[in-house]
Amino acid sequence: MCGQRRNAMTEGYSFPKAKRLLANSQFRAVMARRLSARDGLLVLYVLENGLGYPRLGVSIGKSCGTAVVRNRLKRLLREAFRQNQQHIPTGFDYVVSMSPQWVRRTGGRPAAKAVVKALKFEKLRDSLVELSSRLVAGRA
Repeated sequence: MCGQRRNAMTEGYSFPKAKRLLANSQFRAVMARRLSARDGLLVLYVLENGLGYPRLGVSIGKSCGTAVVRNRLKRLLREAFRQNQQHIPTGFDYVVSMSPQWVRRTGGRPAAKAVVKALKFEKLRDSLVELSSRLVAGRA
């Protein structure tokens, strides 16, 4: 019972399955729309979903590094989304991936582990929030 109790302060910060893109068809629908923004770190695709909340899908390719590196990137991106849902425009599906420019700068797989270890959560978070706001504002 104790594990099921929720703090009122953290109630809005959950990340249930309803807020995730899970099926390949959901990812393809967002990517097919081709509405995207990028910076030197992330590429973000967006599609209106008609729901009252945002949903996130994370796609990290093998060029980003080993499974350990890719999983760390996915965890960081999901956590950035979870903690900043109130700053991300609602009613949209988002698919986020690492920018090809960032992958080239890291030197690919061998050097990626050290680069990802040095990558700051705040930088990922700021990039995600800024790109989502820019995309939705540009769509209107």
